[in-house]
Amino acid sequence: MSEQVEYIKVFGRPESLKETPTHYCPGCGHSVAHRLVAECLDELGLRGKTIGVPPVGCAVLAYNYFNFDMVEAPHGRALAVATGIKRVHPDKFVLTYQGDGDLAAIGTTETIHAANRGERISTIFINNAIYGMTGGQMAPTTVLGQNATTAPGGRDPRLHGRPIDISRMLAVSDGVVYAERCAISSFKEIRKAKKAIKKAFRCQLDDLGFSLVELLSPCPTNWKMTPKAAWDWVAKEMVKTYPLGVIKDLTGYEDKK
Repeated sequence: MSEQVEYIKVFGRPESLKETPTHYCPGCGHSVAHRLVAECLDELGLRGKTIGVPPVGCAVLAYNYFNFDMVEAPHGRALAVATGIKRVHPDKFVLTYQGDGDLAAIGTTETIHAANRGERISTIFINNAIYGMTGGQMAPTTVLGQNATTAPGGRDPRLHGRPIDISRMLAVSDGVVYAERCAISSFKEIRKAKKAIKKAFRCQLDDLGFSLVELLSPCPTNWKMTPKAAWDWVAKEMVKTYPLGVIKDLTGYEDKK
């Protein structure tokens, strides 16, 4: 008589993610970031009350993947749209999911003022140091010496200016209670990123103010690298311009699980 084996499920698709084939390039960090957001929402029991706001960019089709209500915003206007939603529906959990070309370029005004007002919104900021969706143009976050279609010889500080550290800029605002920079570059750093995202979400649940998690993310296609080389470049080169760690924390709590 054969023994009955009991299996315990230890890994699966989060309820906050749809079962949809991805359109993201191999090695892109968006897929990992999507899963981290979804896992945190599930673990905090927020899926049923969440409204996500993605703008134009590589994440423009985020509504195809996230299994909760989504409202598409014009390019750069995610935080303006999210502010309106949160003001009308203060009981909802509102998050924005934005790239660097959106949050730190065309959306700079909306970003700065929403943060300064301390809007009860959680922002996930994907920094891949380039314009991804439109073909690899230089972004405000492109690092010095990095090639782009609009900077074929690499970013020159005299010609193009220096990379903008938008997260540190926002952190000086009184309305920002939590800002942390993490990286999608290794299993260890991804675990840290999930912890930061969950903490940012708690800030909104506790009505503390504006919270932001910046994720340094690989873009193999536009960086013209293999996926492994792109992930290594984040870990070895990108962090020199954008050091990892907590930028601001006024939450009064830490390391909750």
